[in-house]
Amino acid sequence: MAMVQTPLFNQPFTAQRLVYGSITWQQFKLIQTGFAESPGVKIFYYNDEIEILIPGREHNIFSRVIGFLIELFCLENNIEFDPTGSMTQEREEEVSAEADESYCFGESKPTPDLVIEVVFTSGSSKKLQRYQALSIPELWLWQDGLFSLYHLRDNNYEQISRSEIPELATLDIDLLNRCVLIAQTSRLEAATTFRKALKPN
Repeated sequence: MAMVQTPLFNQPFTAQRLVYGSITWQQFKLIQTGFAESPGVKIFYYNDEIEILIPGREHNIFSRVIGFLIELFCLENNIEFDPTGSMTQEREEEVSAEADESYCFGESKPTPDLVIEVVFTSGSSKKLQRYQALSIPELWLWQDGLFSLYHLRDNNYEQISRSEIPELATLDIDLLNRCVLIAQTSRLEAATTFRKALKPN
């Protein structure tokens, strides 16, 4: 069994990541069951490879802030939404993923309309492949202080500048990104700035 391992640190802001290759789906399901009582641990599987991720504190903060601002946008614009969070998405024998945040808009659906991943470690290309295999309509990656948006078109992700989900079409991604960065020092200021920008003049 091939293994790629990143150094594990006992620092509260550092994510811990393990990647193992040559893993069957049956082995993955056994490992997944073994971590069932370990809250916070995310497990991914695709192309016979398993990734085990323990997000660091920064990862969790940014994930929650992004989710909060999107929900604030929905509330301010009277948009019905279903926050499905890190709900496991699977395609039997092929792929499994746990998003940082995920949403259905308008009505609840088996597959989320939007998945959001905060990336503090390597592997963004693999995230694209996993969610593409799961047929997630739209994927947002937040990495190095910037959003990258991808929309599924003809079974492939195409990078876009703003969301193509109808309910989010008017969301200013630059504003969202700026407020996520503000949240590094003040979550209250980030929310206040975001809400003020959403209000009509």
